[in-house]
Amino acid sequence: MEIEQKQAQVIEHFVKQASTLQGSSLVSLIVQVTSHSSLFAFSEILAVPSVLELQGTDYAVYIDLLRLFAHGTWSDYKSNASLLPPLTPDQITKLKQLTVLSLAEINKVLSYDQLLEQLDLSNVRELEDFLINECMYAGIVKGKLDHLRRSFEVQFAAGRDLRPGQLGNIIQTLDDWLNTTDNVLLTIEEKIKWADKKCALNTIHQKQKAVKDKVDEVKKSLFNRGGRDFQALDDVLFGETAGLMDYEEDRTRTKRA
Repeated sequence: MEIEQKQAQVIEHFVKQASTLQGSSLVSLIVQVTSHSSLFAFSEILAVPSVLELQGTDYAVYIDLLRLFAHGTWSDYKSNASLLPPLTPDQITKLKQLTVLSLAEINKVLSYDQLLEQLDLSNVRELEDFLINECMYAGIVKGKLDHLRRSFEVQFAAGRDLRPGQLGNIIQTLDDWLNTTDNVLLTIEEKIKWADKKCALNTIHQKQKAVKDKVDEVKKSLFNRGGRDFQALDDVLFGETAGLMDYEEDRTRTKRA
């Protein structure tokens, strides 16, 4: 996806910068990172040693802020606002975009009521404008707005950073999916074998019917001629027509005698 390629370049740029900075300079970088319009993943920046060294310092709160943007939502920020730095307008927009991505991970149809509450928006017009301008145009989600049903049907959503412990759940989900796929493949193979057998039986039946129809036709022809010799039937069954010719010759010889 284009957004993923662009994001990878931005992440690489910020990781290189973070590796050369310390203290207050890193704080300014974290503000830039969490405000950047093309960045929606932060785990690689969180893993930079110089960023981790902020833990236990006066700037530790900015690691918490970065973790919030990696895994949290707008509701999480409101619940812990007193423990975190104040957000700029760009950071607020970013966190609300990330909130939409988190909601899209759980449900593919998001109700307007749920979105209005989670994004702290006041009306449907404001919500639809946000989804169109800040989410769909940004390329992080694709979907269909249903004004009548007051819902947003998600067709695509960019992935967020994995939360601690989430990898194990994903692996288990993939294992379950693989097992289900194997069972489906076995069922399909059995259906194919059944269909092949059915097709073969139908072919045999059609051949048998064709032979029977031919036999009935010869019988009818012989009875119409007043004959009682059914030798021709054997020839028909064995795929030969000579029997009918022999029958005609026998009748000719009888008349001459």
